[in-house]
Amino acid sequence: MSSQQVVDFTNKLQERSELSDLQLHRIYYYDAEPLRSKKVIPLTGGYKTGEYHDFSKTELYKANIKILDELKKQPYFAIRLGEVQFRGWSVKNQFLDSRKTRTEVKITGKDLVPNVQQKGVDMRIGLDISSLSLKNHVDVIALITGDSDFIPAMKFARREGKQIFLYTLGHSIRPEIYGHADVCIDSALADI
Repeated sequence: MSSQQVVDFTNKLQERSELSDLQLHRIYYYDAEPLRSKKVIPLTGGYKTGEYHDFSKTELYKANIKILDELKKQPYFAIRLGEVQFRGWSVKNQFLDSRKTRTEVKITGKDLVPNVQQKGVDMRIGLDISSLSLKNHVDVIALITGDSDFIPAMKFARREGKQIFLYTLGHSIRPEIYGHADVCIDSALADI
């Protein structure tokens, strides 16, 4: 997704009938800067051969940095960044396919993928929902997620008298999240 697609999506969302008469406070965009370190690729001779995976040279890194830099310049956008952590290497899924019966697998460095995890983003979302609610900055929070991890923050905001409009973008969600939103729109991304 490009930064322009994000902007177009948020503009389209603001035009929805349940939001069109409301004044926009801010658009919070949550992500993490991509990993920029170099890691030795295992099973290739390691440091002796100098075979590294340089995350900062990948197209994914360049594209993500570009999106974040462009969104920072958009009016009403607040970029909230978590962090990413390198958690080692994993074997590509094709070697772990349970439908294939294998007793032995031979892998090389090319059969490994980096295991990178995003951290701290969910907590930042929960803190922002709580802060906006406590400081009475907003009356309505439009939350775009299907993640039930936000139920405690949603419950808190509603106890503070705020309305939660949940947009799932057509993703399947756990049924209990419906009970903590005032309005739930299950439309797919294209239908927003």
